Amino acid sequence: MAAGSEVAALLAVVPRWIGASVEGDAAETVEEIELDLGRPPRLHFHDHDEPVTLSREVGREDLQYVLGRVTRFREDNRTGIDRTLHRIACIRDRYHEIVGFTFRIGRAIGEAAQPLQELLETRRNVLVVGRPGAGKTTVLRSAAAILSDQLHRRVVIADTSNEIGGDGQVPHPAIGSARRLQIPLPDHERPADAGARQAGVILQAVINHRAETIIVDELGFAADARVARTIARRGIQLIATAHGASLRDVIFNSELACLVGDPQTIVLSPEEIERRGMMRHTILERTGPPVFDCAVEIVRRGVFVIHPDVAESVDNLLRDLPPQAQTGHPRTGSQPG
Repeated sequence: MAAGSEVAALLAVVPRWIGASVEGDAAETVEEIELDLGRPPRLHFHDHDEPVTLSREVGREDLQYVLGRVTRFREDNRTGIDRTLHRIACIRDRYHEIVGFTFRIGRAIGEAAQPLQELLETRRNVLVVGRPGAGKTTVLRSAAAILSDQLHRRVVIADTSNEIGGDGQVPHPAIGSARRLQIPLPDHERPADAGARQAGVILQAVINHRAETIIVDELGFAADARVARTIARRGIQLIATAHGASLRDVIFNSELACLVGDPQTIVLSPEEIERRGMMRHTILERTGPPVFDCAVEIVRRGVFVIHPDVAESVDNLLRDLPPQAQTGHPRTGSQPG
């Protein structure tokens, strides 16, 4: 499906007077459309710092227009459009009635992970971090295509919210020949099982489908982290994103710290304090090797900070020293951090 027709597929479920505001060139840059009952729609474009607010307010007839074309939302209040990467989320009031929508335009960027190909070829485990909207999922999607189609690896994706492969039973062609396992919806009566469900699917990729590379969007639970360690011990390549804008955020996330060496507070003996020439009685140190060999921080789309040795970068950060990182393209034009 061509990029233009993919955007048109989403605009077809948006009220026409709103869709008319993103026709032509605007359709190529629109990223998100917000509809809230009784308020003007807001349109976000990637080449605008501020959203564009329309003059007319959203009425109930506009909400019904959408609901007449999008009839099913999951328990997480999300849905999508088959064979596209778009995401539609609804907002409900306390009576469970829908009072708003967020339409997120998904675009496949085939070259997004190309600067990381050298890392992917080495079969090293790669952790990708970055602020929301920086393009982490786009990089994973591109990496899946590179690994499966160019490097001919057996790739399985654990698709947490259908954002890598898109909604529906048939994944978006942007993931190449990688296979996609969808995470079951959590039981709202047992929310603590959410992490266990994703961890279970990740294990299925190993046991049932003989994955050589596993791609996971958002390692966010302690159960995910434990399974990631298991995968690393089996010698299977793991490419994943995690909550946090930088490697430092992962280090100080208690549930995910084990991914980067599980730093713990160490109490120093008087002899050790004297030997190190320190004033402090406690320090933070890694207690084991990191699950991930290298890490990639997405500063903004297409701009990366690469940590080729996570262990070394973590050790430096724990000592309040600059990490050993590279900026820019890891093959050419990289500069040491």
